[in-house]
Amino acid sequence: MILTTLAAAAPAIGAAPGHVRFADLGLNPNVFSIGFFTLRWYSLAYISGILVGWWYLLKLLAQPGAPMARRHADDLVFYATLGIILGGRIGYVLFYAPDMLLHPLRILRLWDGGMSFHGGVIGTSLGLILFARKHRLNWLRVHDYIACCVPFGLFFGRLANFVNGELWGKPTDVAWGIVFERTVAFDQIEPARHPSQLYEAGLEGVILFAILWFAFWRTKARYDPGKLVGLFLIGYGAARFIVEFFREPDAQFRGTFVEATGIHMGQWLCVPMIAGGAYLMATAAKRRTRVEPIAGSESVA
Repeated sequence: MILTTLAAAAPAIGAAPGHVRFADLGLNPNVFSIGFFTLRWYSLAYISGILVGWWYLLKLLAQPGAPMARRHADDLVFYATLGIILGGRIGYVLFYAPDMLLHPLRILRLWDGGMSFHGGVIGTSLGLILFARKHRLNWLRVHDYIACCVPFGLFFGRLANFVNGELWGKPTDVAWGIVFERTVAFDQIEPARHPSQLYEAGLEGVILFAILWFAFWRTKARYDPGKLVGLFLIGYGAARFIVEFFREPDAQFRGTFVEATGIHMGQWLCVPMIAGGAYLMATAAKRRTRVEPIAGSESVA
């Protein structure tokens, strides 16, 4: 719907023939500023993803066979949030900007941007394992439930990337191409580019959520430990791998093995995700035992 609207608006708005100019969309990375405080859409995306995910998690926990009680949700959100922030930032430094290790103070400047989803997954997973051990819960089934909530954060985060005018795609002639700002040298003409942020919002957010929703509510996948999180890993990995073909390669990897292979760093990081997800799904049925729920009123064979 968004892409169709952009394509229809192109003749009227786009300064480049047939394309929309990003500056004419009137988007601002800041929601509002009061004195020294500025609320950015990117920050709001993180907050919204966590809050909406929390609300949806409570809906899931109300169903028979839940791996934890409603009272655990508050504690879990703390562990997950800490994992997202620390894992996302550390992952960005290790995977995309190792030069930051020479300037440690730059790592703390979260407001300058730079978060890795793959790092966030690792950080969140470690946080959930610690949470499960603390409460003596099945850590893999806890992951299953959290995986169903992650697409909310992905959707909001990619929309925030678009509003920020960052992580744009490769040059294109498609009708919905966007002429982003400062993508080439000053003396060159800005080309229209794929709005790859919106592609990811649709695939990683809307479609992945729909797949996990169907698996949770219309099948018995939630009773096979690891099946839902495995489905998430495969779904996200495949979506990200595909969209990366439309995204501009990371400039810092030019002249490296990553560029030589024609596969972006984001795609390389998706390979173990897909393999791990496939393993979890293939072996999930073997891990199924009689579920005596912590929440709900029924036990499930």
